[in-house]
Amino acid sequence: MIMQNISELEEKSAYIIRETKEKFENVAALWSGGKDSTAMIMIARRAFLGKVPFPVIHIDNGIDFPETYKFRDDLAKKWNLNLIVAKSRIKPELSGFSCCGSNKTDALKEVMKEHGFDALIVSIRRDEHGIRAKERYFSPRDTEFKWNYKDQPAELWNNYSSKMDTKGHVRVHPILDWNEIDIWQYTLKMKVPVNPLYYSSNGYRYRSLGCTHCTVPVKSNARSVKQIMDELKVTETEERAGREQDKEKAYVMEKLRALGYM
Repeated sequence: MIMQNISELEEKSAYIIRETKEKFENVAALWSGGKDSTAMIMIARRAFLGKVPFPVIHIDNGIDFPETYKFRDDLAKKWNLNLIVAKSRIKPELSGFSCCGSNKTDALKEVMKEHGFDALIVSIRRDEHGIRAKERYFSPRDTEFKWNYKDQPAELWNNYSSKMDTKGHVRVHPILDWNEIDIWQYTLKMKVPVNPLYYSSNGYRYRSLGCTHCTVPVKSNARSVKQIMDELKVTETEERAGREQDKEKAYVMEKLRALGYM
C-alpha cells in the first residue's frame, strides 16, 4: 500500500472544505466516529483555525458500539462540535441488513430536510469500493437523494464545479484521493483521536466500523497507530472484510448509492 504526501493531501482537502463553506449557504458534515470521518473533521478544524464552522451529523440506529457513543460524545465536547444526532429506524431494506443501508439514508433525508442543508461533506474514499471510485469531489443529488453516476460534472485541473443546477443538495468528498494508510499516517502525524475499537484486543480489532449487528473484527495484534500502519504494509485482507452486509456486493452498493446511501 503506497503512502502519499500527507501535507499535499491535507492542503487539497482543506481547500475543498473551504470552497464548500464559501459557496454553499447551509453546510453539514457526516461523522460516524470512525477513522476517516474523524480525520476529515480534524482537517476542517485546521482549515478554520481550530473550529469546525458547520454542524456534524451522526446517524444513530441505536445499536452502535458503546465505545463509539463514548468516543462521539467525548470528542464532540472536547472539540466543541455542533453535533446533530439523527435517529435511524431499523426495518427490512434492500441490503439485507435492517440496521444500516437505506434506513440510514432515510434518517439523513429527514435531518437534511429539517435543517435545510444544501451541501453535505462526506468522508468516503475512492479505494474503499468500486462504486465509490465513480464519485467526484462535488457530486450533485436530486431532491430524492438520487445520484446519476453516469452524468456528473467534469473536474479538470483542480477546477471543482461547486455551482450546480440541482434542486437537491451536493455531496462533497474532500478525502476522495486518500487511501487507508494515508488516514493512519495523518492520524499519527496530527495526533487525531482514535476510536479504541481500531486497536487490538485479544488478537482482534475492527478495521472498518459499522454497528454491532453488521461488523466483525479481523485478526490483528496492532495496538497502536504505528503498528496498524506496519500491518497494512503487508496485509492481503481487504479493508471492509469485517463488514457483513450484502451492500458490499458491487450491484447492491451501486443501487444503494444511486438512492443516496453514504
